[in-house]
Amino acid sequence: MVNINIICIGKLKEKYLKDAVFEYSKRLSKYCNLNIIELSDEKIPDKINQKLIDEIKEKEGNRILSYIKKDSYTISLDLNGKQYKSEEFSEKIENIKINGFSNINFIIGGTLGISKNILDNSNELICFSKMTFPHQLIRIFLLEQLFRAFKISNNETYHW
Repeated sequence: MVNINIICIGKLKEKYLKDAVFEYSKRLSKYCNLNIIELSDEKIPDKINQKLIDEIKEKEGNRILSYIKKDSYTISLDLNGKQYKSEEFSEKIENIKINGFSNINFIIGGTLGISKNILDNSNELICFSKMTFPHQLIRIFLLEQLFRAFKISNNETYHW
């Protein structure tokens, strides 16, 4: 069974988001070993410039790096990433497993995004939408798409 690690900056505070994560985690337990790693986010000052943005992303990126195993496949969620249809995403997950990776990391950055170091060291960048969403909500999108991907790859019925 594949290990799916979702490494994310920021903790969920709202009960409805925690409930959604719990529900999808329960559903996914049939298909994978899911591990959600919540890392603290950096305080963003009221007055910010590019140098501060880069420093904050670098600090958060260093925390993320400490959780990435060397023998894993890492996908960062980024606006510049590739967009997939659900069927293509399912095929992508299957291909990663077929190519011998038992650990797949998904990286969700903080409010300011993901550090260049993390992006450069990712195997792939994916994007769910060109629209901007809160990173807490993207976590739910990712869990839902992972669940859908496993249902598709197992030829199980799911709402198309």
